[in-house]
Amino acid sequence: MRIGLFFGSFNPVHVGHMIIANYMIEHTDLDKLWMVVTPHNPHKQKKTLAGNHDRLHLVHLAIGDNLRMKASDIEFSLPQPSYTIDTMSHLDEKYPDHEFSLIMGGDNLATLHKWKNHERLLEKYPIYVYLRPGHEVPELAEHSHVTLCEAPLLNISSSYIREQIKHNRSIQYLVPDVVYDYLSSSQIYKNLVQ
Repeated sequence: MRIGLFFGSFNPVHVGHMIIANYMIEHTDLDKLWMVVTPHNPHKQKKTLAGNHDRLHLVHLAIGDNLRMKASDIEFSLPQPSYTIDTMSHLDEKYPDHEFSLIMGGDNLATLHKWKNHERLLEKYPIYVYLRPGHEVPELAEHSHVTLCEAPLLNISSSYIREQIKHNRSIQYLVPDVVYDYLSSSQIYKNLVQ
């Protein structure tokens, strides 16, 4: 089975994430897509993160009954901070019958050379890249394992959503309805450091 791995803090998951996930399922040769909730991205400050299980729950809610997508907590049990190459090696061992691919934004591809064992990632795994507006096409886009995708993108960020919550402004329509309903009655993001 061909599985695309869409890594992210999903802090919180928003409609932009879901549009990209749906595009990748519908317009590539992937059979399934796993949204991998990252406990601690080495490039982000941990103090701005909601709890791991809170973020995972929101991704579960956002996916709903879509059988081609899954919320994954695979990195919760791995050493932190999380490095993609370590997670990929773990998944290869745990699921030898699956073929894994990476899904990432063009901004991530542009900095991939700074990632741990990035050469191995490029050589071993197909990488599907959605290009972000205002970012140039990275040099690595020419690599034979990189596929550029014309996914529709929204200029929405999780940090913007957290800022709106902090100032008691509505985030309706920025997140899936079920996520909005849950966050409206929750304190998850009310007291986080921005």
